[in-house]
Amino acid sequence: MHTHEETPLSLMQEHGVKPTANRILILKALLEAGRPLSLTEIETALESVDKSIISRALSAFRKARLLHVLADGGDSVRYEVCHCAAEDADTDRHVHFHCTRCGRTYCLEEIPIPAVSLPEGYDADHVNFVVEGICPHCS
Repeated sequence: MHTHEETPLSLMQEHGVKPTANRILILKALLEAGRPLSLTEIETALESVDKSIISRALSAFRKARLLHVLADGGDSVRYEVCHCAAEDADTDRHVHFHCTRCGRTYCLEEIPIPAVSLPEGYDADHVNFVVEGICPHCS
């Protein structure tokens, strides 16, 4: 887990993102969820924030590597906060579990993504590891 207390403001500063009131709200919602959220879940959690503001903030967060974007096994993506500001060594990558019954995606932070040996000439910049099945709440 993460050793020091991280706030939306400190994370934005680490990643070089200009803080605004709405960006702080959006990042706070992602941090408090404790799991990757879809755009719809973010919009539902923040009904007072305009959808276009949320989209622009997520875009800015992605550019600054403040978010991990992962395919959830369905036809949408989910967003989670990246706690590692270093561009070359992301120590924050872990396995995700997508429940096919309730549709939630969970972080399995204690399970690192297994190393993958790529053939010569291939250079990965993102790894997405999602296990699908039924979560404990649904089984």
